[in-house]
Amino acid sequence: MAVNLSKGQRISLEKIAPGISEAFVGLGWDTNITDTGQDFDIDASVFLLDRNEKLISDNHFIFYNNLASPDPHKSVEHLGDNRTGAGEGDDEVIKVNLKQVPPDVNKIAMVVTIHEAEQRQQNFGQVQNAFVRVVDAQNKQEVVRYDLTEDFSVETALIMAELYRKDGEWRVNAVGAGYQGGLQALLDRYQ
Repeated sequence: MAVNLSKGQRISLEKIAPGISEAFVGLGWDTNITDTGQDFDIDASVFLLDRNEKLISDNHFIFYNNLASPDPHKSVEHLGDNRTGAGEGDDEVIKVNLKQVPPDVNKIAMVVTIHEAEQRQQNFGQVQNAFVRVVDAQNKQEVVRYDLTEDFSVETALIMAELYRKDGEWRVNAVGAGYQGGLQALLDRYQ
């Protein structure tokens, strides 16, 4: 049975899924009926951060044009871009091998942004049912989930959740923080 988190809640993965070594992080959303005259293209991305919460290198930014982390094991992998968000369940998935993530990666920030949001006059207030969930890759069981309930009427980028190391174990933080300025706002935050 999955643990449902609220904004700001943190939980140890080891406590809710003892022995978890590989996880799928699924992100999903639906667009509202509001017609902006353009399709929504929402993109999931991952920032691999050091102890100072800074991007380790440009190669540590994982997205649809850089699908895997630079380490030899490719411990963090984006499984591809969903350009429409159509269908049920996860719209985009990030695979994380928790045992092989290099020690210089202290935090993995999962974010979503709206591609060309300003030009298309789109924002996360026009998106509903957004969620992030962590699934144990070995038994396919959802172990933790965070459903966004806030109304982000001007934001075009969201930090959904973070996986981070503390006391030798991986934990999950339900962040739910919105930003104006799209992906550039997040790049500015983490560089």
